[in-house]
Amino acid sequence: MDTTMRSCLAQLRNNSIATVVFAVAIAAGGVSAFADDSVNTGYFGGVAIMGYDPVAYFTDGKAVKGSEEFSYDWLGTPWHFANAKHREMFMSEPLKYAPQYGGYCAGEVVFGSVTINIDPEAFKIIDGKLYLVYQKDAATWLAENAGDAMPKATANWPKIKADLELDQYH
Repeated sequence: MDTTMRSCLAQLRNNSIATVVFAVAIAAGGVSAFADDSVNTGYFGGVAIMGYDPVAYFTDGKAVKGSEEFSYDWLGTPWHFANAKHREMFMSEPLKYAPQYGGYCAGEVVFGSVTINIDPEAFKIIDGKLYLVYQKDAATWLAENAGDAMPKATANWPKIKADLELDQYH
């Protein structure tokens, strides 16, 4: 057992329900958040951006839950879409629709850190790019401070991404 899983188990051992959920997730193969992966799949979901449709942010202007029926594997991670048209749009231009910083909280990336926790309903599209954060207030802050925040986040992302690939944040 690697140190990541050992650490998570130690944190969960006092909560029997959480331990059972964790064990079930392991048995079901739902531990992709522990993979060496720079795409945010959450702790137990195994799906990019918690299963939300990245195209819908642009076409509908809001967070829309995707469906496994309209799934597409990109960067080794399944992405879900609300319909076949959105899946096709993403397949033709994934970099246009994929959230920045692998779908991790853009606000945390600004400060040189990362959190798996995001709220798919807390987002901003800034200069044609999708940014997800952990709460709506943070999305407002990000938009209001984009001129200073985005260059910092962009400068921080390569190291954070490398650390994620080495599993330094779990």
